[in-house]
Amino acid sequence: MNNILIVDDIHTIFIEQAEALGYTCDYRPDIKPDEALAIIDQYEGLLIRSKFQADKTVLDAATNLKFISRAGAGMDGIDEAYAVSKGIVLMNAPEGNRDAVGEHAIGMLLSLMNNFNRADTEVRAGSWKREANRGFELKGKTVGIIGYGHMGQSFARKLSGFDVNVIAYDKYKTGFSDQYVREVAMEEIVKHSDVLSLHIPLTRETKGLVDDEYLFHFRKPIFFLNTARGPVVKTHAVLNAIKQGKILGAGLDVLEVEKFPSLGEQAWFDELKQSGEVLLTPHVAGWTFDSYRRLSEVLADKLAKYKEQA
Repeated sequence: MNNILIVDDIHTIFIEQAEALGYTCDYRPDIKPDEALAIIDQYEGLLIRSKFQADKTVLDAATNLKFISRAGAGMDGIDEAYAVSKGIVLMNAPEGNRDAVGEHAIGMLLSLMNNFNRADTEVRAGSWKREANRGFELKGKTVGIIGYGHMGQSFARKLSGFDVNVIAYDKYKTGFSDQYVREVAMEEIVKHSDVLSLHIPLTRETKGLVDDEYLFHFRKPIFFLNTARGPVVKTHAVLNAIKQGKILGAGLDVLEVEKFPSLGEQAWFDELKQSGEVLLTPHVAGWTFDSYRRLSEVLADKLAKYKEQA
């Protein structure tokens, strides 16, 4: 069939390269889920980002689907096991936005450690508080990374010029120590970390992983970063740890519930937005002007390799 349904916004470089490979692209970034469901059986390929869920209903309706391309890293919007059982090839593009995520995490960390947001607000309001805004240096600190895939590796590389000790734990990988990081057990992360950064996917196992019990075990007060997936972290647990002095500052690019009005309806949101120890961004760590193009380039390259092997 050689046609691809694109149900979200992507850079045109993907369409150009896909068409050069002989595919026809039906670019419909504003299509509604029910509309896509009605026509999905007419396509060999499906390209999605975050708004479209390729669940069992979609996969059953997609009787001619051979591949799904995800313009991003996380695959939690796809029923992976069911797709694989139906012989559907899955492609994602963590190589396309790993640098964006690594830089965003660095930016959040430096802002938290140096009180950039609070100090800026105070100066604009006519208040000059030097002592209250004295910060911490990264040099000499131990940064703990949970998950050492593309994103965790990128963050570690970005940290390499700060003279920090970087350690990482990954439940599903071993032997990954390199010039940027030392592989350790979770016990060492808990014992030594001054900074904790999450770079793990959302799965049944990781959902709600960071709760009160998880944070209780950390020996030192930490700066905490989540640029991975919101449901991995229980927000109330982060707020509790801040009140207890266990978290000195939290940079959250992702939350359990995202977008308004739903976010504003959460019981913990008022406390979250009022906390001077929390820095929030709207799930944009991997979404830069540069990664917008690079994600499409990576997927186009993977599509070319898929076609060669098909």
